[in-house]
Amino acid sequence: MKKKVAASVKRSTPKPNKKKTLRSTKTIMAKKLPVPPPKPTFKEDPGFAQAVQNYEAGLKAMQEHKFEKAKPLLEKIIATGPKELADRAQMHLNSCNQQLASSSTTFKSQEEHFDYAVSLMNSGQYDQSRVHLEKMLKQNAKADFALYGLAVLDCLTGQVESSLKNLSEAIRLNPHNRFQARNDSDFQNMADDPRFTELLYPEPGESTFTKL
Repeated sequence: MKKKVAASVKRSTPKPNKKKTLRSTKTIMAKKLPVPPPKPTFKEDPGFAQAVQNYEAGLKAMQEHKFEKAKPLLEKIIATGPKELADRAQMHLNSCNQQLASSSTTFKSQEEHFDYAVSLMNSGQYDQSRVHLEKMLKQNAKADFALYGLAVLDCLTGQVESSLKNLSEAIRLNPHNRFQARNDSDFQNMADDPRFTELLYPEPGESTFTKL
């Protein structure tokens, strides 16, 4: 028997793998996302810097109760300043106009003026109330009720030292203010202060008007 010749199997030579070059994500992102331009500084934008200065000056004038000085500064910001400052300036301008309107109100008597100041205090308008109480003291330095009102106002706004000083002077001018303060709930913030207790309940024979 003749041996069968084994069929030769053709082997294909493997093709070399071609490696694909992958671009890094950082490179793609760097090309797609442009770098944002830097924000202008005060030196580059003098208009914004001027608006900020006017805004700060206006707030300072209001804190010093110089509302006539604050008003034109705030109005200038609203007219020419950036929106973020203009919105804030409008809010302060409204308050400034209220202050100017209330300070120009005329009263028939000091008692009527005092009642108006108390109504402002009761509604939480502390700055406006202070303006009127201080105005009354300028007109009459011995107005004990105005000093008493300031003592209450100082206590409500956390100015303890000033409150004790004004209350002591109000009692010196009119001892009846001592008894009124004993039953006044507006002084509850100072109820635990020994100086307040000594002022309202002095020991017999002791001077009740020591310097605070």
